[in-house]
Amino acid sequence: MHSSSPSAASGQVSWTENDVPRRAGWPAAIMGAAPRRIVIADDTMSADTAFRLASQGTSLLWRGDFQNGRQMLQALARRLDQRRAKAKGGKNETAQTPRDAFNQYRLRQSQRSELLNRLLVELDGDAAIALRRAPDVREACKAALGEFDGPMLLSLRALQGFVGAHEWRKKGVHVPALGGSIHVHYGVFSPIRGEYVDLVASAPLPSTELAFDIGAGSGVLAAVLARRGVRRVIATDQDAKALECARENIERLGLGDRVELQKADLFPEGDSPLIVCNPPWLPARPTTAIEQAIYDPEHRMLLGFLNGLAGHLRPGGEGWLIMSDLAEHLGLRSPGFMSEAIAAAGLCVLDKRDVRPSHPKATDASDPLHAARGKETTSLWRLGRICDHHRDTVNRA
Repeated sequence: MHSSSPSAASGQVSWTENDVPRRAGWPAAIMGAAPRRIVIADDTMSADTAFRLASQGTSLLWRGDFQNGRQMLQALARRLDQRRAKAKGGKNETAQTPRDAFNQYRLRQSQRSELLNRLLVELDGDAAIALRRAPDVREACKAALGEFDGPMLLSLRALQGFVGAHEWRKKGVHVPALGGSIHVHYGVFSPIRGEYVDLVASAPLPSTELAFDIGAGSGVLAAVLARRGVRRVIATDQDAKALECARENIERLGLGDRVELQKADLFPEGDSPLIVCNPPWLPARPTTAIEQAIYDPEHRMLLGFLNGLAGHLRPGGEGWLIMSDLAEHLGLRSPGFMSEAIAAAGLCVLDKRDVRPSHPKATDASDPLHAARGKETTSLWRLGRICDHHRDTVNRA
């Protein structure tokens, strides 16, 4: 067994193997901080030893058979579940509040990821794995990581995520409103929850001249608006990977002449008769890059959209905000927060369309957040400027 204390520098990790110093890249944007200690592990290491080392904060660089490495990862997960069940000891672990349940759930998920991510594999400069029975993962790794020079370490668990995401990207997610599929890159939010797409596909359009799509992601909402007849859609995102993903989907759907993609934090220049935004739904801090599509710390994007909307809406225009009320049911947002934020931004609610989620977690009683998910509603808020609404009221009078 060989050990080392790796460099803490972001993007690089060092270790000693067979008395030889080694160095490799480290995908900090995906994996977080580099491991503090690495030992070499192979088929001769028992799962109990591996679990003890991982529990102590040691990362294990796997040099054995690749398929045995997968079995080791499963064994670590089983021991982690057994330890938690033993610690629970049959006691009632029900949280006092939904917020407590959410915080406990996130803590357990974070701890689980941290431990399981300590089983590492090495990629060579071409993203291949030099282990017995290792599959060809080069295409999946390059899709997630981009091109890189020299070897790189990452967790076997992350590698499995790359491969799964790549298979989903090739297969695509069918979107009935498009009559086609959206192919999502690793790290970009996938439209597997179709209810929010259906809301945008069915709400009455205030105009077909122009629309802004704020936070384009995969490009699915921009594509839906273009399919509905909006002649020009400007879709923005500040994430380069999301913009690349959206561009591929827009071109694949034959909508490149209608949809323009721009890198921007929220709004593009100018104004529009329709502005659509589907921000992350939960006001919590993301702990990984992939969670940025789920968590919106301190409502940054939500409030940024609301507070900037009036200045970018044309007279009589509408802002469409797509939001879930799961945060309210989890105690992360007060019941009156949305109405107060809308009014404070100089906006009024013209209409609100609701739909109940149909994804599997909504009916999964074993989900730790089932009580909140069972009450969840997804809504499309049609918003207008208060000044426009007041003027229309005066004119009617």
